[in-house]
Amino acid sequence: MKTNLQHIFVSIVLIFTCFLTSANSNVNAKDKFVVVLDAGHGGKDPGKPSKKGYKEKDIALKIVLAIGKELEKNPDIKVVYTRKTDVFIGLFQRGKIANKAKADLFVSIHCNAHNTQAYGSETYVLGLHRNETNFNVAKAENEVISYEEDYQKTYAGFDPNSPESYIGLTLMQEEYLDQSIQLASNIQKQFTHKLKRKNRGVKQAGFIVLHQTVMPSVLVETGFITNNHEGKYLNSGKGQKELATAIKDAILEYKNSVQQNVSGHVFDDSTPINEDLVNDEVLTYDDIVFKVQIAASSRNLKAKSYNFKGLSDISKVKVGKLYKYYYGNTSDLNEIRRLETIAKEKGYTSSFVVAFKDGEQIKLSEALKTSKN
Repeated sequence: MKTNLQHIFVSIVLIFTCFLTSANSNVNAKDKFVVVLDAGHGGKDPGKPSKKGYKEKDIALKIVLAIGKELEKNPDIKVVYTRKTDVFIGLFQRGKIANKAKADLFVSIHCNAHNTQAYGSETYVLGLHRNETNFNVAKAENEVISYEEDYQKTYAGFDPNSPESYIGLTLMQEEYLDQSIQLASNIQKQFTHKLKRKNRGVKQAGFIVLHQTVMPSVLVETGFITNNHEGKYLNSGKGQKELATAIKDAILEYKNSVQQNVSGHVFDDSTPINEDLVNDEVLTYDDIVFKVQIAASSRNLKAKSYNFKGLSDISKVKVGKLYKYYYGNTSDLNEIRRLETIAKEKGYTSSFVVAFKDGEQIKLSEALKTSKN
């Protein structure tokens, strides 16, 4: 009888231990920073051609697997791959994989091509093409939808050859644009400063694969497979390892910045305030509230001064998975510029002024056009 009781007791302890372990695993899994790595092309879609016989789909996959191997060394990061072998995955399905994983980042890896000896690296975020070159890059990547069954139905008549088809693509990614640009900038900085690659910049274009995702997303053109020197570099183990390490470091830099009190970069696409308007007079605007955006983070921090280098009057707004933090609350333009100066002196060097009307953020340029008291 005593033996039976001991067995029962041991069983209960084991079950309880397993329950706690499972519970902790679930909590840890939820707490992990999820990165989806997307190797462009694959299977029946070889990607861009090269006279030297280099295959974009193979290069992209090797770089992705190398990035993932390095990222997986971090216990607080979960890596999800859209493909780990030479298989064809539709653009819609790639985005679906990322959304299902509730990813914090989506990074798509590609190689560029041109009929000249063009070279260099560039990283794209979703947006309207600012020039014909950007349009042609996106067009080349988007044409792979023709490999998919029923693509006319899946993409609702989207035509990769028509500039007009791209106008509606940007809407879903607008709220993640700042973060996408931040990651893209990190990647280009790594390529330029550490690898000494030619920097072709951070650009916007209408990539379908980025449109399908609901998280910060970038598409990396690691270099030109058609360039004699760069193509050889891209196809080499050394080149692939170096590019993978650079992208890994950029992702970690982004992760650390958004999980700290303040992101490393805060991007402002509003109109700068005319310094001539800032003077000693009271300059207030009807129905407008100005704030200084000082931080963007995935962490939900208490709006207390101890979290923000002693600054008080902190407020926050959740946008997607990100929390935006603001300093100050005033209708006085001179006062908000004074607070912006204080924020910058505290170390928030990328802070900037934003405007709200009826609780909704509006463009600063629009706010400055409203009537003043």
